Amino acid sequence: MSDSPYLRIPVQAVTLGMYVQELCGSWVDHPFWRARFLLEDPDDLRRLQRSAVREVLIDPRRGLVPAAPTVPESPPAKPVEPPSETPAERPVPVSPILRRNLQDELQVARQLCIRSKERVIAMFQDARLGRAVEAESAQELVGEIAASMQRHPNAVISLARLKTADEYTYLHSVAVCALMIALARQLGLDELLVREAGLAGLLHDIGKMCVPMRVLNKPGRLDESEFASVREHPWRGGEILREGRQVSALVLDVCLHHHEKLDGTGYPHRLAGEQISLFARMGAVCDIYDAITSDRPYKAGWDPAESLQRMSQWCGSHLDEKVFRAFIRCLGIYPIGALVRLESERLAVVVEQGAELLLPMVKVFYSTRTRAAIPFEVVDLARLKGRERIVGRESPEKWGFRNLESLWSGLDRRRGSLFER
Repeated sequence: MSDSPYLRIPVQAVTLGMYVQELCGSWVDHPFWRARFLLEDPDDLRRLQRSAVREVLIDPRRGLVPAAPTVPESPPAKPVEPPSETPAERPVPVSPILRRNLQDELQVARQLCIRSKERVIAMFQDARLGRAVEAESAQELVGEIAASMQRHPNAVISLARLKTADEYTYLHSVAVCALMIALARQLGLDELLVREAGLAGLLHDIGKMCVPMRVLNKPGRLDESEFASVREHPWRGGEILREGRQVSALVLDVCLHHHEKLDGTGYPHRLAGEQISLFARMGAVCDIYDAITSDRPYKAGWDPAESLQRMSQWCGSHLDEKVFRAFIRCLGIYPIGALVRLESERLAVVVEQGAELLLPMVKVFYSTRTRAAIPFEVVDLARLKGRERIVGRESPEKWGFRNLESLWSGLDRRRGSLFER
């Protein structure tokens, strides 16, 4: 029997006079700005019953209790539980889709990224002009990205990382959408929630359209007022989505809270621990990974494997460890594009994930003994188990390598963006 004084009840059992201790799931700021309150207004009750929230915790010491007995709330055994904010729509059917190899899907994914960039630019420009986000168009785009990732889970994710600094604001949204889809599937969520997670990723930075472009694209360090302007983008995005009334509580929650940290030092509401929903935790991981692996106006992106290693150090204080472990299973310990050193004293680029996290497929191209290029060779480390292995990651800058992406993608961006028509 739990010692918790709170009772978990379905939203249909909530009545006026109850003291709401917590809205289970995506509860902060939707449908209320307050975290805890006495439910006295009939309009508030109707808003709650119409929302995506399915259960609430009530404090029987500070308000009315249900007429029928209710099982007391037990504290969660683990820091992240499956969400209770499942939208009421019917599940999205997943049609059988023929899997493709990476090289074939990369060609399709490049065109998808080009179209996605154009549509996100249009969507963000509408937001800048005060127009509502067209949720139907956004959902259609999420569906295209989800379908590509069924054909090959790494094509869009890997390709979207290759954006230029000037493209970052728009293609970052596409990349986070793809990462959220992959992570939601890895966590075993149903396809409806997978699509909601993708939509949340696509729209998570919509509030940046309220930040001056000169600030977003500034090559140097932001001053205090500029940084304050950037920090406003989650709640400004929340206002845009709330006023549009076309997205779910889940999408709004990720927009508002993808910069919150487990230790309470994030923004805009300094939420901590269990106050941060599963999907906001997912959004934080996906947002950070794409940000630190991408070229920005003020810095070059980090190597994918180095990025995961650094992010692992932020688990517990900033990031949720369970969510991060699932994220690694999506990408692999050595993601596509990572530069690695083999036991045979050769350097290689990861070109495909394998069944085992430590044994991807790599393209060998350089000898550290002779410090010279060698003929390309694609090596499946799973087939050479016990004879060849990765002994560590390497920094491309250390070796002076440029345009390594051409080794795994077959695409060349030395002349500029991959995503121009």
